[in-house]
Amino acid sequence: MARAKFTAALLLLAAAVAMTAAEDPYLYFTWNVTYGVISPLGVPQQVILINGQFPGPVINCTSNNNIVVNVFNNLDEPFLLSWNGIQQRKDSWQDGVAGTNCPILPGQNFTYHWQAKDQIGTFYYFPSLGLHKAAGGYGPIRIHSRALIPVPFDPPADEFDVLISDWYGQSHQELTRFLDSGRRLNRPRGVVINGAAPAKAGDAPSFFMESGKVYRYRVCNVGVKASLNFRIQGHKLKLVEMDGSHTVQNVYDSLDVHAGQCFSVLVTADQPPRDYFLVASTRFQRREQSTTALIRYTGSNIPAAAELPPAPTTWAWSLNQWRSFRWNLTASAARPNPQGSYHYGQINITRTIQLASSTSVVDGKLRFSLNGISHRDASLPVKLAEYFGINGAVFQYNQINDVPPAPRAAMKIAPNVITAEFRTFIEIILENPEKSMQSYHLDGYSFFPAGMGPGKWTPESRRTYNLLDTVSRHTIQVYPSSWTAIMLTFDNAGMWNLRSENWDRRYLGQQLYISVLSPERSLRDEYNMPDNTILCGAVVGLPLPAPYT
Repeated sequence: MARAKFTAALLLLAAAVAMTAAEDPYLYFTWNVTYGVISPLGVPQQVILINGQFPGPVINCTSNNNIVVNVFNNLDEPFLLSWNGIQQRKDSWQDGVAGTNCPILPGQNFTYHWQAKDQIGTFYYFPSLGLHKAAGGYGPIRIHSRALIPVPFDPPADEFDVLISDWYGQSHQELTRFLDSGRRLNRPRGVVINGAAPAKAGDAPSFFMESGKVYRYRVCNVGVKASLNFRIQGHKLKLVEMDGSHTVQNVYDSLDVHAGQCFSVLVTADQPPRDYFLVASTRFQRREQSTTALIRYTGSNIPAAAELPPAPTTWAWSLNQWRSFRWNLTASAARPNPQGSYHYGQINITRTIQLASSTSVVDGKLRFSLNGISHRDASLPVKLAEYFGINGAVFQYNQINDVPPAPRAAMKIAPNVITAEFRTFIEIILENPEKSMQSYHLDGYSFFPAGMGPGKWTPESRRTYNLLDTVSRHTIQVYPSSWTAIMLTFDNAGMWNLRSENWDRRYLGQQLYISVLSPERSLRDEYNMPDNTILCGAVVGLPLPAPYT
């Protein structure tokens, strides 16, 4: 009997050691956030630096790695970082937006701990409060597949991060005052690539390629609002990944990258050795604005040709390009099962939510809304209010209906929080009745953009849906006077931000939060509030809720 107990104890100890040894690796970062001055377009501007860098340091990790980032706020104002496209499974506490986290106050620090759980691909981080994003503070995230998970292309000779953005040439405080005064953002001053001024022939190159080799360019539109077209002089772009999903490897001359989106392309160095321009230019503006970076073939001293490849025209071209994107159903991603094993088109829709944007003037100031509610942040993060059970005193759920209000209905300003039943499959229609280009992002999830088209959405529009192999992603565009339909299972418990990636619209109310609660209140579905959570507002001093078990 004693021997049996001893053997059982040894087995338990061995299992515990094995579990410890099998824990996914940790990567640690210490980031100091400060102000700095740069002049990418010839005008000195205050920007936000991380460890003295703009853009900030790259997070280069592997699927399921644990990422620990200790952020020291050396600014003179509150600060938060968010992680665009990182799903934060069961852990919206790490999402880093105003609805989930109290800000890091000046002179204070906060340590994020998140896991790249079952994800691969190209992402970025950014400052989420106010108009901070217009002043920098962003940087790239690479998540590689684990060694045992095959990737549908050979390892490239090198990888390059390409962060493209519109650039206003004004401090975020100036832009904030401008919007708060009731005015719209004007056209940006220009476009930047990795925060740098446009390159000229003979300048120092940003990227090097060796003849005959293949390179991966990870391209993200981290800008304030403009859709941008990306292309490389004399070279084709083989699309292999977007927003964390492997794609069918179509070849393009150029790609439209809308606000908040990320693409990976393979580029073969198959042209005569010399310099070549990498180009990013605005789309859907009356006057195109472009910028360039230089790529140099190793050993070459021939300058780039002056003539740049032209950008496409019309948004119909862009819509047709989106229709050409297909999910790679034969490729594995972060999980061992093929992506095509998730047959989203065969799941019954339990709820349809139509969200229409609108523009109005409230109390003499410009505001934007979704279904008639223009979001304002509550007195404390709505996630904290919900967790501590005081949400009724801070905000009200479901102030909007699942269909847009009648035309010319009065706009209301309030925290906009809706509920979604845990593990239900929901269709969301994003309607853009306006003349501007729009883009939306949903934290905590990837979704299936099943369809988009001009005019108003009707149930008959479902006949045009791609129910087989649309690319699972986290950010999607909505063209002027058009609609886009996305579908997803709300299986990630937490509080999640659905927002316009047009940052002026987001700042002035075009966003909401979706509360997804597990009825079991179980660690199986959601993590407890971390011990280092910053508390603020009405929850300071309240007794902690009973933890999930």
